Amino acid sequence: MDKKKILEVKNLRTYFYTHEGVVKAVDDVDFEIYEGETLGVVGESGCGKSMTSKSIMNLVPKPKGKLEPGSSIKYYGLDEVVDITSLSPRSKEMRSLRGNEMAMIFQEPMTSLNPVYTIGSQIIEAVRLHQGVSKEEAREIAIEMIRKVGIPAPEKRVDEYPFELSGGMRQRAMIAMALSCNPKFLIADEPTTALDVTVEAQILDLMQDLQDEFNTAIMFITHDLDVIGEIADRVMVMYTGKVVETASVDEIFYNPKHPYTKGLLSSIPKIGNKEELVPIEGTVPNLTELPKGCYFAPRCPHAMDICREKMPPTFDINEEHSVKCWLSEKEGGSMNEE
Repeated sequence: MDKKKILEVKNLRTYFYTHEGVVKAVDDVDFEIYEGETLGVVGESGCGKSMTSKSIMNLVPKPKGKLEPGSSIKYYGLDEVVDITSLSPRSKEMRSLRGNEMAMIFQEPMTSLNPVYTIGSQIIEAVRLHQGVSKEEAREIAIEMIRKVGIPAPEKRVDEYPFELSGGMRQRAMIAMALSCNPKFLIADEPTTALDVTVEAQILDLMQDLQDEFNTAIMFITHDLDVIGEIADRVMVMYTGKVVETASVDEIFYNPKHPYTKGLLSSIPKIGNKEELVPIEGTVPNLTELPKGCYFAPRCPHAMDICREKMPPTFDINEEHSVKCWLSEKEGGSMNEE
């Protein structure tokens, strides 16, 4: 790929040490993201999507959560490569990265916005901190961003508090704050969950405009595979803290290999389809009591004896398509030696 690499994650393991045992929230995850690319991340709740993003932003809850030795998160957007795992979460270097270089749209806006400050003051603070403009200029930028995310009467809303806005408006305010500094790398953690379909389309268009203008790399986390089909270039499917399949968006939709990916696609409602949806049987296992072998084996309709005994390695289907499944060995996939 000719595009410049923005982020490289290798051997990422984020564990939580609890009274019930060790929770392997993110377990040996590898991926890369390039300039101008959107990487879609999908999977059921509890599969490690959000914790992967928080690990990248150096926001893993302490003291129970920690990155295990050997985890590597490297940011390539500056003149020098920055190893995020070597930085303290509250260090000057890490705070400089957040907002200016990297930004995140969090899943729940009410817990991410400060209730005692107006929406405008929170956006203005981010703009002044990272762009070095005057308070008046920052206020104009804040009003313009509030307008861009579809909040009506932005000149009035800029002086309102989070509790005065609806859930959808708070979500849009969070998006405005994240986009206000034109970051090179944006993590969007289910950014359109609380929005109606009309506003969702506006937000997706806004993110794509940002990407077109500033060549932004986007990591888009969602349950909605229809949105993934619209916005993503590549897709990473996660299950129980592991990446089980990675491929281009076309490969995922038209040539899925992992039974879990096929199950997710089969559960999408389609207009005009009168057949009943096919759910994935069972539930995600407790991360402190993971089964032996492949973690998806107890729910998999194609599970073999080896699946119940041994964790599959990653097999390469082609240069852009890899899958962690023993079925791919039978189908001629080559084992990834990395």
